[in-house]
Amino acid sequence: QQDCLGGHISLVVSNKKSAYGLTRAANADIPTAVRTLKEYRDAGKSREDFDRDLAEFIASDYAPDLIVLAGWMHILSPAFIDRFRGRIINLHPALPGELDGAHAIDRAYVEFKAGSRSRTGVMVHYVIPEVDKGAPILVEEIPCKEGDSQEDLENRIHAVEHHILPKAVKLVLSGNVKSSE
Repeated sequence: QQDCLGGHISLVVSNKKSAYGLTRAANADIPTAVRTLKEYRDAGKSREDFDRDLAEFIASDYAPDLIVLAGWMHILSPAFIDRFRGRIINLHPALPGELDGAHAIDRAYVEFKAGSRSRTGVMVHYVIPEVDKGAPILVEEIPCKEGDSQEDLENRIHAVEHHILPKAVKLVLSGNVKSSE
């Protein structure tokens, strides 16, 4: 599947040992690594130490052209972002300027059930220090449908995520879209 990306996946990193992405990567013979903030906290180190060391590991051992955050639930500090500025993108299950941060699907569904939301969406955006505020690369709106369960909405969002992310990666790697930074 890497052919559709316009590039090669050199490493999959997760901050959760049980992440399914690690299994998928291993099955595709892609190197994997697990790095957790808890290990750093337990050793008396800071989030910035974690991010700096993670950036160094990735840069020195893999030198990626692009870093793709998909399911990465750790907010990266400038210690990481500055190392790869303009080369980090994130998949977020919401439209630009709406539902920034964690639990966006849950919050969209609550708002839909309360009658204050009729649509949500998915975006891929550049990463900047402000959470989910980077320039959008691709955006797709998803309607909230009468009778939707939260699972129905989640399934539609995940289906969009699965096709929008590879398109965004290919766009960025082809040079057809640039970070505003």
